[in-house]
Amino acid sequence: MKAVILLSGGLDSSTVLYQAKADGCECYALSFDYQQRHQRELEAAAQIARAAEVADHQVVQFDLTRWGGSALTDNQIDLPRDRSVAEMSQSIPITYVPARNTIFLSFALAYAEAIRADRVYIGVNALDYSGYPDCRSDYIAAMQEVFRLGTKEGREGNAIAIDTPLIHLKKTEIIQLGNELGVPWEHTWSCYAGEAEACGVCDACRLRLAAFEALGLSDPIPYQS
Repeated sequence: MKAVILLSGGLDSSTVLYQAKADGCECYALSFDYQQRHQRELEAAAQIARAAEVADHQVVQFDLTRWGGSALTDNQIDLPRDRSVAEMSQSIPITYVPARNTIFLSFALAYAEAIRADRVYIGVNALDYSGYPDCRSDYIAAMQEVFRLGTKEGREGNAIAIDTPLIHLKKTEIIQLGNELGVPWEHTWSCYAGEAEACGVCDACRLRLAAFEALGLSDPIPYQS
């Protein structure tokens, strides 16, 4: 099977890539340079793609800072800091990028249909869908219908499947799965701040650090002192 994997370079997408490999897929990684604040993640995506020996790694460029609307695409909006997991899930956070997964999945669908791939993997999970509208099960189901109705492949009865292997997992469970699959965590990146070292206080860092700590493990990436 051929699969397109949405690869940001973070914990979740890296685990999904290694899961796709374990599923026996020939993997085509797809990353996005949308002028995000944390472009450091693209370096991580390239390292993970090389480590996983993907068949190809494409990076699509476009500019979502043109209209902003998110702390990740507008440097005038402050990143949330030092929030608890409970606080993160109370409302849709300012780190939500308008329609980002719809944009990403549209590119992934076009790529997948062009190379005649069977699946598109995306790393949405339980902690994501508690806060982000485009990470929830009903959204994925709706996009699966778009995949069926909006493509030649789908109309001919061969709809490309959206695979969400992490959708019911928490961060600790994702790390445990990644350990079983051999994900090189030292190459991954989650921080939103966009610095050379992870900030340790943004939402992504807090979730990541808390998960490693809960498992009695050390996160191997560098953090600011």
